[in-house]
Amino acid sequence: MNRRDFITTASLASVAIATTGCNDNNRQAIDYSKHPDKKDHTAKNVNINRNKKTTIKLATSWPAHFPIMGTGVENFAKRVKEISGGSLDIKIYPKNVLVPALAVFDATSSGEIDAFHSGPYYWKGKNSAFSLYSGTPFGFTCEEINSWMIYGDGLKLWREQYANYNLYPLLGGNTNIQMGGWFKKEIKSLADMQGLKMRIPGLGGEVFAKMGVNPVLLPAGEIYTSLERGVIDATEWVGPALDIKMGFYKVAPYYYSGWHEPGSVLELTFNKHSWSKLANEHQAMIEVASSEMNALMSYEFHAQNIQALQKLKELNVTLKSFPKDVIQAGKKALVEVIDEQSAKNKEFEKVYNSIYSYLQLSKAWSDVSTREFLNVR
Repeated sequence: MNRRDFITTASLASVAIATTGCNDNNRQAIDYSKHPDKKDHTAKNVNINRNKKTTIKLATSWPAHFPIMGTGVENFAKRVKEISGGSLDIKIYPKNVLVPALAVFDATSSGEIDAFHSGPYYWKGKNSAFSLYSGTPFGFTCEEINSWMIYGDGLKLWREQYANYNLYPLLGGNTNIQMGGWFKKEIKSLADMQGLKMRIPGLGGEVFAKMGVNPVLLPAGEIYTSLERGVIDATEWVGPALDIKMGFYKVAPYYYSGWHEPGSVLELTFNKHSWSKLANEHQAMIEVASSEMNALMSYEFHAQNIQALQKLKELNVTLKSFPKDVIQAGKKALVEVIDEQSAKNKEFEKVYNSIYSYLQLSKAWSDVSTREFLNVR
């Protein structure tokens, strides 16, 4: 077949196909998104709940506009409103506005409010297992605990146990690795830890207690003055970004790297009844927005910490690592705490066994990947 015959035959075939495609038996819908010159008459921002506005009361354990944690949940609420086309409105109540900072768990459980944003380890008095969902000393990093939560048994166990309190938790952020704290005097050995009064909560506080430290629980607003006046000798908070705002460097010049909270989870927790009443698409919107918040918060902590660390260096803060005997004592103390809590509470034991199994697999992978890379970078 010569070139002219081929073109003629191909053209006739194309016409036949086009004609066949337009008859009533083979009619196809036109995708206007692929024809920008055609007007798409589909209404924008359509939401099936557009005529049914739902309002959710959410209280936090943070002050209004508190950096990263507070602003993170505020941005989450804005995101939900945007995604829902305004049909879902989450009202944020900072600490002490609607309920006290550490009363949000009970207020949500009872149905006084619909949801809260806080940290699971604050509720270890309800069930010691709850502290494990925040993380453990020498345990999961941010990436690892998210992996265990989503692809391991974490969320499943958490929701089973919170259900006993009429609660339904979602991941609500992560502080990323936290620093070991601010000390008025240098820690040269484990002996320097004996009798030290230190603000430190959660499992980390229990571990430090085994090492001879006297853990003290203080609200954020009292930490600086307590440190300044000698009521406490040391404090941990979060990391450079938030610590520098607290001014701890002015009264405690030694700043230590940490291992007590390597990737602490924050929670976005709903009253189960309030959650079940939400339309399916509203639940999906919240889940998507909370997943976004969970990721963005950890990224923002990293971004702000690396900038704040440089400022701390300019302020001549002394950056230190704990001596080897302190770290060894910490690991030994952790085993004792885990054994004691497991003997007292089978739910604690069940959660920790899940964490331990997943952590061993993760460490094996991290040792040949991340650790090797960091050593040569």
